Amino acid sequence: MRAFLHTDPTTPPALADLPLPAPGPGEVAVAIAACGLNFADLLMLQGSYQATPPLPFVPGLEAAGTITAAGPGCRLAPGTRVAIHAGHGGLAEAGVFAEDRCTPLPDGLDFETAAAFQIAYGTSHLALTLRGRLKPGETLVVLGAAGGVGLTAVEIGARMGARVIAVARGAEKCAIAARAGAAETLDAETPDLKAALKALGGADVVYDAVGGALGEAAFGALKPGGRFLLIGFAAGQPPELKLNHALVKNLEIHGLYWGGYLDLDPAALQRSMTELFALAADGRLRPHISARFPLSQTAEALEMLRSRRSTGKIVVTMG
Repeated sequence: MRAFLHTDPTTPPALADLPLPAPGPGEVAVAIAACGLNFADLLMLQGSYQATPPLPFVPGLEAAGTITAAGPGCRLAPGTRVAIHAGHGGLAEAGVFAEDRCTPLPDGLDFETAAAFQIAYGTSHLALTLRGRLKPGETLVVLGAAGGVGLTAVEIGARMGARVIAVARGAEKCAIAARAGAAETLDAETPDLKAALKALGGADVVYDAVGGALGEAAFGALKPGGRFLLIGFAAGQPPELKLNHALVKNLEIHGLYWGGYLDLDPAALQRSMTELFALAADGRLRPHISARFPLSQTAEALEMLRSRRSTGKIVVTMG
């Protein structure tokens, strides 16, 4: 099989021919059809992600394909179409994964949609329902609103009945967020974002996938009793939140690492994914895939993600 292999921190990853091992107990072999890219893939290649595997490894957190073989004790049979929360290994033509990392796909859900779906929609759904406790009529501010994760927060927040204020960079990305359900949009380059958010009534919940100065500004616009959701730090650093303001205004600060729910509360994660896949199969949720690349152009796909030229998700297909 061909795979995008990272072997050395001083050398860019490249395509390599690798053997496909037979699945062991509790494992399945999967012919991969598509892999969705995530910002965490870039961090993993830099060695700065919290769950970076030892070298050498194949990146690619989430993928979708068809089971070709099953090890002893598995309940999923060859021929089953699945989405895989791989952790790594998705940027390859095939792979062997733990069966409990695979979720059967409903009829009508194609591989590219499934590969672009799990982490982005799963993160936003768990964050807004479980941690954010978002209610109809509340105001949700989404930072990085046109990105792979942020756009799903706009879509889910609007579906939950919230008034969504989307913060994105440039008119084109703001327009994409508006089409996803944002009631208001603000350019991320707004000189005084905190004041602009307050002028729009402030926030009950902030969904921060960016961090840095944008996160600090949105934190300052929270209403008393508001909730601040730490999702990611695309700006390169976490926001420096004023904890004295959290105390005086009775604010809540929550972190959300979707993959951590595999251990923290796997039942909550499974309930969330089952609900989301059903919505996707019915066409009520559709990932915005802005670019598709073949496996041979994985380096170009990652560079598009790194330079923030994409909106929504980038998907690598195996042909």
